[in-house]
Amino acid sequence: MAHVPNLRYVDPHKRRGRLYLAVGRFSTTKAGLWLAEQVAWKLDPLLLRLTGGRFSTTGPVASALLETRGARTGRPRRNATLYFHDGDRVTIIPSLRGWARNPAWYHNLRRHSDVVYGGVPFRAEIVEDTAERERLWNLADRVYPQYATFRDQAAAAGRTIPMVRLVPR
Repeated sequence: MAHVPNLRYVDPHKRRGRLYLAVGRFSTTKAGLWLAEQVAWKLDPLLLRLTGGRFSTTGPVASALLETRGARTGRPRRNATLYFHDGDRVTIIPSLRGWARNPAWYHNLRRHSDVVYGGVPFRAEIVEDTAERERLWNLADRVYPQYATFRDQAAAAGRTIPMVRLVPR
């Protein structure tokens, strides 16, 4: 796993600009969903790796490379995810666009909690406490308002979207 730290601080309390909000809104349109699924999810891990985490298809919305070990194979896996900071901890959300299932990387980090995110080593913890989840959802919605839509879609499909806190190790 690469260890080239390049994880910019994402303050959930910072006001987001028009371009940022427009990119977020576009990402939930039919065209944006198609582009994400068919292009971005495949291209971003490569772009983030090649550019040392400086460039991805998410534009102004912060994303970083999550490096895990496969839950079944133990092989290295790389996925781009959105994130935000909460003090020295990083929060990532396995929303998978509100689908009925969790993304594979969620199962990987549950099995192997030592991960590298943005070139920085972390230990992944699943947030279980209801009050803490609510607090983190409030922060997440400030960073990426479309999470609210994903929560509704997941709930309609019978899934509760988990929250993952990355603690420095």
